[in-house]
Amino acid sequence: MRKLVLFLATGTSLLFSQSYKIGDEVKDFSLKNIDNKMVSMKDYKDAKGFIIIFTCNHCPFAKAYEQRIMDLDKKYSPLGYPVIAINPNDPKIVPDDSFENMVKTAKEKGYTFPYVLDDTQQVAKDFGATKTPHVFIVNRQKSKLILEYMGGIDNNPDDAANADKKFTEDAVNALLAGNKPTETTTKALGCTIKWKK
Repeated sequence: MRKLVLFLATGTSLLFSQSYKIGDEVKDFSLKNIDNKMVSMKDYKDAKGFIIIFTCNHCPFAKAYEQRIMDLDKKYSPLGYPVIAINPNDPKIVPDDSFENMVKTAKEKGYTFPYVLDDTQQVAKDFGATKTPHVFIVNRQKSKLILEYMGGIDNNPDDAANADKKFTEDAVNALLAGNKPTETTTKALGCTIKWKK
């Protein structure tokens, strides 16, 4: 039975959603990318899985992890695990996270991966994302996409060189070797998602 996740929105409204747990089949999504084209996981015919990262423009943690997210895509996309970055934040609460600013940031930084907007925030609710950044790794098993890992990128947002636990890399490496990740759930370090009222 899927766990019940409580989302505390800005203000007094509460949102409830049943989120995925490890081992669940993940639904595909269709979200607008910075090039105005829609992105779905089904578009990646040869992908073995995906590194889905909920992130944004404004959050200091997201900024600190930005290069690491780019490095993850550079390293693992050729191996069959591309990054799909998803911005779940309400731009009315944080204008820096508007679609226009997403386009600007991606161009300035040279993103090599999709950076899509979760306008309804439904995808974030489905995954149970609570932070930016928050990582979810799915693995393709025949026609299904199975959630294998959720949590942080590593254990040191301040300094990548001093991170002695690289959770996301370890999980993808395990899947590439035909194994299950040793750690399937870790704590995501980041800013809270800005939910719509």
